[in-house]
Amino acid sequence: MANTKSALKRAKIAERNRLRNKTYKSAVKTLMKKYFSVVETYATNPTPELKQEVEVRLSEAYSKIDKAVKCGILHANTGARKKSRLAHRLKPLAQTAQ
Repeated sequence: MANTKSALKRAKIAERNRLRNKTYKSAVKTLMKKYFSVVETYATNPTPELKQEVEVRLSEAYSKIDKAVKCGILHANTGARKKSRLAHRLKPLAQTAQ
């Protein structure tokens, strides 16, 4: 347990930040999983409706990753890597659909 007032305050702040970081990271993971599942569905049955859904999910995931990087929750390179993996999953499907 903290012995001083300032140490107690830092412990409270650290806990608050930990919970905020946890929610952002969890949301990023969830959005990525949703995107990957939609991409798999689109790969088996490419329709214009599913393509639209893929684009919406990609946009949501990009947005959340960018916000996490901006808030300092994710490192910039980590955010770039996650976005790259999302784009990489769609690229072969986009080339075959043309």
